[in-house]
Amino acid sequence: MIQVLVTRNSQSQIVDFEISGHAESGPYGYDLVCAAVSAVSFGAVNSIMELCAFEPIIEQGGEGGYLRVELPENLSPEAFDKANVLLEGMMVSLKTIEHDYSEYIKISEL
Repeated sequence: MIQVLVTRNSQSQIVDFEISGHAESGPYGYDLVCAAVSAVSFGAVNSIMELCAFEPIIEQGGEGGYLRVELPENLSPEAFDKANVLLEGMMVSLKTIEHDYSEYIKISEL
């Protein structure tokens, strides 16, 4: 199962997220849930780097199945807000995947 853990600050803004595990909803290379989660999360990270003009702190597992992304603390309020809009968009997509494939993905928020 894919586990998504999202950390929010006291204003309910996303400050980091962590995705771990494997969906195992299909054979390797044909796992649609894994592909969807990967596309949504990497798309959000790529959008942040391109549209917000900064690189978040990124940790990845060597063989896949792990991604942690953290927004740096020294961001301008404008960059932080813009990145949060993109991360909230990612969450909408991940929650849609969870709704349709709840046996393969679980989202938790702190």
